[in-house]
Amino acid sequence: MSLQLNFIADDGTRQIVEAAPGKSAMWAAVQAGLEGIAADCGGTMTCATCHVRVPAEWAGRLPAPTADEHAMLEMTAARREAGSRLSCQLIMTPELHGLVLRLPPTQY
Repeated sequence: MSLQLNFIADDGTRQIVEAAPGKSAMWAAVQAGLEGIAADCGGTMTCATCHVRVPAEWAGRLPAPTADEHAMLEMTAARREAGSRLSCQLIMTPELHGLVLRLPPTQY
């Protein structure tokens, strides 16, 4: 079973990416060659270059960020917002099919 993720670039361009259940949104973006997710650390939550912004209508469906994720979100290149998350921490489940993630203008 494949799940869909909708990434929206800072310029409004939308790209739909397929994701496997149990894999992170970051991993799906990297495998699809999505521009805008650098993922320098490969998902070990040590770089904050997979920063995304989750729209409010989706935020309640996600598990709360951990203290470690909150700490890393303080290091994002683009301004942190209320819906800011690290896509390496967003594990895909069937409930997240169609998840919308907005990309910040930069990861560096």
